[in-house]
Formats: sequence, structure tokens, C-alpha cells
Amino acid sequence: MKYKRILLKLSGESLQGRKTSGIDHEILSYFGLEINEIIDLGVEAGIVFGGGNIFRGLSGVESGLDRYKGDQMGMLATVINSLALEGELKTMGINAKVFTSIRMEPVGELYHRDKVLDAMKNNTVCILAGGTGNPFFTTDTAAALRAVEIGADVLLKGTRVDGVYSSDPEKNIAATRFTSISYDDVIQKQLKVMDLTAFTMCRENKIPIVVFDMNKKGNLKKIIAGQPVGTIIS
Repeated sequence: MKYKRILLKLSGESLQGRKTSGIDHEILSYFGLEINEIIDLGVEAGIVFGGGNIFRGLSGVESGLDRYKGDQMGMLATVINSLALEGELKTMGINAKVFTSIRMEPVGELYHRDKVLDAMKNNTVCILAGGTGNPFFTTDTAAALRAVEIGADVLLKGTRVDGVYSSDPEKNIAATRFTSISYDDVIQKQLKVMDLTAFTMCRENKIPIVVFDMNKKGNLKKIIAGQPVGTIIS
């Protein structure tokens, strides 16, 4: 097993499935099964969701909403997604707990690093909701911050593409995929992996990032086993 403790970042849009918004239960169940596979291996897992399937703060700004309020609404959207995953995991018999970056008991327990670490050591999937708890920061940044705080071995960014490409593979069929790339090369080539704040935090704290296709069954388990899946940035 290559990674013992991970931080898995999933976008809110990934939960939509074939829907235009909201949560597709089929996808939610699939995520639960994939996560269960690595928990059975003894992996300690923290998970951060985006909220774009429900509300994106920046899209609210474009329609005239105050950015501060828009980001707060986006934080709440991540809590909804996190509660959905918690419920799904518990239905499968997996220990799971939502920690929120802002106080909202009894919805979830207020995030505290030591409590999260204790829960992980007791075989509990910790779903870290609410972003950083502050506006003007993305959930990518929240994922990087939590990865650093919990001492994750790696930040796994699950996407709908199978790694980092020289350009957008959905727009350019000639785009080439990197199996590995350095932090500096990502910045120099201006590749869109994560926002710069999140990316810089991982680089400064020497946390590798693996970008992979979460929708391909078994990928998560393969990464944990050390198999070459997606793109590793280090």
C-alpha cells in the first residue's frame, strides 16, 4: 500500500451524474463503493466535496449576488453533498462523520484537526465540509489546507478526465497526457490543475497531487496500491 492517509477531493458536479443539477443517487452509491474498497485496506480517508452541483459562488456573482454571500451559499452546498455521502456510507455499514468548518451542530461536528485524526484512526471516513469556512477561497484550497493539516500522504483530485494534459483534452484532441510532472512545470506551462493558492500550498508542504478519473471503477484502489493511474504532480 503506497498511501496510508489520503485527502480525496471531489467536485460537486461529479455528483450530478446525468442530471443537470443536484445529486444522482447512482453516482453517490458508486462513490461509496469505491471509498469502501480503500477503507477495507486500512486507509485513513478525509474527503472534501465541492458544491457546484447545487450552487457556485462565482456564478452567483455573475448574476449580481454579493461575492461574500455567494461564497457562503456555496459553503452550505458542500455541506449538503457531504451529508449525502455520509448517509450513503453509513447505509453501507461504513463509519463516516461530517465535520464542518463553521459551527452548525447537530448537522455536523465543528472541524478540529485532532478530532479528525482520532476518528480516522478509528476507521471513520471523515468528510470535511464547508470549505475553509471563509469566503474568497475555493474548495480546492480547502482540500489542500486540510491535506496539510491532517498530514495526508497525498491529495487525490478525482475528476472526469484521466490526468493532466498539455491542453484541454475535451477541446483539443491532440492534447497529450502527462504521467508525472513537477509542480514548477505545471506553473510554467500554466496548466489548470487547481487554483494557484491550493497548488502552492501543496508544493510548499511537499504533498504530491494525483489527478485521476474518479469515474473509472477501481482507479482509487489502484492508486492506493501504487499503480500508475492518472498524473502525479510532485
